[in-house]
Amino acid sequence: MAQVTAKMVKELRDMTGVGMMDAKRALVEVDGDMDKAVDYLRENGMAKAAKKADRIAAEGLANVYVDGNTAVIAEINAETDFVAKNDKFQNLVADITAIIAKNKPETLEAALAIETAEGSLNDVILNATTVIGEKITLRRFTIVEKTDADAFGAYLHQGGRIAVLTVLEGSTDADAAKDISMHIAAINPKYVSRDEVSAEELEHEKKVLTEQALNEGKPANIVEKMIVGRLNKFLSEISLNDQPFVKDPDQTVSQYAASKGGSVKSFVRYAVGEGIEKRSVDFAEEVMSQVKK
Repeated sequence: MAQVTAKMVKELRDMTGVGMMDAKRALVEVDGDMDKAVDYLRENGMAKAAKKADRIAAEGLANVYVDGNTAVIAEINAETDFVAKNDKFQNLVADITAIIAKNKPETLEAALAIETAEGSLNDVILNATTVIGEKITLRRFTIVEKTDADAFGAYLHQGGRIAVLTVLEGSTDADAAKDISMHIAAINPKYVSRDEVSAEELEHEKKVLTEQALNEGKPANIVEKMIVGRLNKFLSEISLNDQPFVKDPDQTVSQYAASKGGSVKSFVRYAVGEGIEKRSVDFAEEVMSQVKK
């Protein structure tokens, strides 16, 4: 049997929002397998969804730069949130995004090797680290192309805490494309269309929903019909086209796009620091506080 550590329990709690003892029990039940533990909690109604912690651990800014039919969305990180208000850092973020758009590197390594008037882009970042006094890193970027018949939708939330870049195909209405990007920033869909969801993901969700229904004590003869409805709800929640449009919930995003003469081709959404842990909580202290209750 695999050893269940305090770190594993904390990770599962962050992913699902359940209590410490429930997280530990789930890990013990599935012999320490994190993915199976998430499914176990969902199947037993203890976690509504498998998601990572909402707390953003890294700081910095994300930015979108548009130049004709080329656009770049990038994330540049720093150590504290104070730096995001620093003019030097904001200018650096803008410069890095523009440099990437001009040179169109294929990898992060290639981007850092781009030569500028001040040396390589990596040298520019190192120099900014010295001047600003915080470690600065170019974490990621995506280069997106469109045609003259399409529109880019660029949206920055809170000055760059969240950045979204959308391509509205078949329409040159940039304002509509921006509105769709605003929706994406708020709702955070996983896919443009439910057709993009893999068969493996669908089968996995179907299995979880089936176990969930059976554990609720539903008769086996109606479980299948329930699963169809729940699976459809799951797909509509993660697919952009099916979601009620934030500015007009009476129509879906796809209907809004169609009313503007287009359809959403693609989108990229960056939330600063997502997936990066900045600092750890004193888990021993948390355990002791639970014991004292």
